[in-house]
Amino acid sequence: MQNRKTPGSSRRKSAGKSHGKSPGQILRDEITRRRFMSGAAAVGLTFGAAPRLGWAQEEKELNFYNWDTYIGDTTLEDFHEATGIEVSMSLYADNDELFARLREGNPGFDVIVPSDTYVERMILADMLMPLDHSKIPNYENIAAPFRNNVEFDPGREHSMPYMWGTMGIGFRKSRTASPDSWKVVFDSDKYSGRIAWISEAVSMMGQAAMYRGYSYNTKDPDEIKAVEEMLIAQKPHVKVIAPDTGQDLLLSGEVDLAVEWSGDIVQVMAEDDDLSYIVPKEGGLLWEDCLCIPKDAPHPNNAHEFINFLLDAEVGAEIAETIRYATPNEAARELMPEDYKNHPAIFPPEEVLEECESALYRGEEVTRMLEQSWTRILSA
Repeated sequence: MQNRKTPGSSRRKSAGKSHGKSPGQILRDEITRRRFMSGAAAVGLTFGAAPRLGWAQEEKELNFYNWDTYIGDTTLEDFHEATGIEVSMSLYADNDELFARLREGNPGFDVIVPSDTYVERMILADMLMPLDHSKIPNYENIAAPFRNNVEFDPGREHSMPYMWGTMGIGFRKSRTASPDSWKVVFDSDKYSGRIAWISEAVSMMGQAAMYRGYSYNTKDPDEIKAVEEMLIAQKPHVKVIAPDTGQDLLLSGEVDLAVEWSGDIVQVMAEDDDLSYIVPKEGGLLWEDCLCIPKDAPHPNNAHEFINFLLDAEVGAEIAETIRYATPNEAARELMPEDYKNHPAIFPPEEVLEECESALYRGEEVTRMLEQSWTRILSA
């Protein structure tokens, strides 16, 4: 989620189906929604045809490759109703899986949702299609900090901002003290057997580096080795290394602390008042997720139309209301209730953001070093 130092907004559309629900009502439906999304991953979501409002001599189809629990309840159906385009959605667990799946060629996806540094990696590897901004007029809804001086994609030539947030610790208040340091999950036996890590090499290595006082973006082999050794020593106290499902493990009571993305924990906080989220004092990752069209997408016009739809103000507001991540869509944020705009886990105070660090792409050599370290951690 990544040049991430500024609050913003997001994307989602309402056809009136859940518009009018309170955020709490919507979020209490999250378990059902997650079951629905898991089914979508297995069989693909498809919706029947209707007259299409678009540019193209293309099939009325779109293949969307997305993170789990990262779309509104009715967004895809609303898009179908507006355009007649059928959407099939597949899910991936992390950026590493996304990159590996597309590295040998696009198997047929039209829109993907990589994080900032992976956008840069994909640009350098010639894996992304340049965007036609004339087909994305809703780009004007995006807040200025997400439009200008975007280091990983200057001029937004290959990406549109989707969501942003932080990485921190989700925890159960009744069974833990407030974890104000990364020490409790990276360097302590205090909560042995009650900890979940997220299975993303670069993010986990970066957060552990920040705990040790290094930069999230360290390139120093000695520092990376020290992080590796610390995590190997901690691993016996970790119950599970989860594919972005730490929030579910917290909700079910299987763990009491989880290294996770802010929005995922905010979702389950609405279902269980005993859950909370914190960015520890050493700071956390400040990220941005993006909408991109992979090279050789079979339906590029449909892909532009879909991205423009997601950047609509009402669509963006309903998505943000459902998934509870921070939206870079300024027009959407204006439509949101105060309990979203002022939620400290969604939009952290400035003093918290000042301690956060945005991820930078450090080149293939450092990336390989991190991935090799992570492989040794997993096999230890």
